[in-house]
Amino acid sequence: MDNEKNKQLFFSLVATFHATAMQQMGKIKNPITDSIERNLEEAQMSIDILDMIDAKTKGNLDEDEARLLKSVLQDLKINYVDEVAKEQSNTQTKQ
Repeated sequence: MDNEKNKQLFFSLVATFHATAMQQMGKIKNPITDSIERNLEEAQMSIDILDMIDAKTKGNLDEDEARLLKSVLQDLKINYVDEVAKEQSNTQTKQ
């Protein structure tokens, strides 16, 4: 496979996990069900998979690939912390 195709596939993979995690956090609609669905455990798993990809590819990504992965991971982790805080706040309010 040529390098440019691999780069496009890598970007697609990262984008897929980003969109999936955002759906799992309830940030965007699931396009299949057309509804907001929330499962923070699944979202954490998607983030963990991207963290694993980051660790396993360290030193093997070009600058654009590394920047994209870092940016996506930061975005997902910030949103995840936000959603966990919302869940904790809702739990405390109900008590």
